[in-house]
Amino acid sequence: MHNFLTEEAINKIREEIEYRKVVLRHKILEDVKEARAHGDLSENYEYKAAKQEKGKNEGRIRYLERMIKTATIISDESAENEAGLGKIIRVRFLSDNEVEEFILVTTIESDPMNNLISIESPLGQAIYKRKIGDELVVESPEGTYSVRIEEILIK
Repeated sequence: MHNFLTEEAINKIREEIEYRKVVLRHKILEDVKEARAHGDLSENYEYKAAKQEKGKNEGRIRYLERMIKTATIISDESAENEAGLGKIIRVRFLSDNEVEEFILVTTIESDPMNNLISIESPLGQAIYKRKIGDELVVESPEGTYSVRIEEILIK
């Protein structure tokens, strides 16, 4: 799988990896040592929790490193009147006449609960590099729906 990432997003990922390896890893190892010193490991909740935290941190590091390794680097060269990365896009859902705002982002920045949608998501793919007034059919796992781009704002 290839993730579309900008140079800026890759730099943020590298910063997080560095933080996790240098700062967080050291702190977690200290927590493991301290918890181990409390005695019987079979009933030592602090030790188990510290080991779990260590596993989560190492898993996150591997995930981020794999993301960089498989990334396709993109630059957003969208015109001012085109939907592009970092722009606020007002979209009208034609079936219920509802309007919502989204910000188009790369994979790593995606947060659908806060209307940050990836250009790899079904809606993101449909509206990316499109213009105001374009009506599009979006095919998603939940079904097909139609949208119209109402407005494009630069964030």
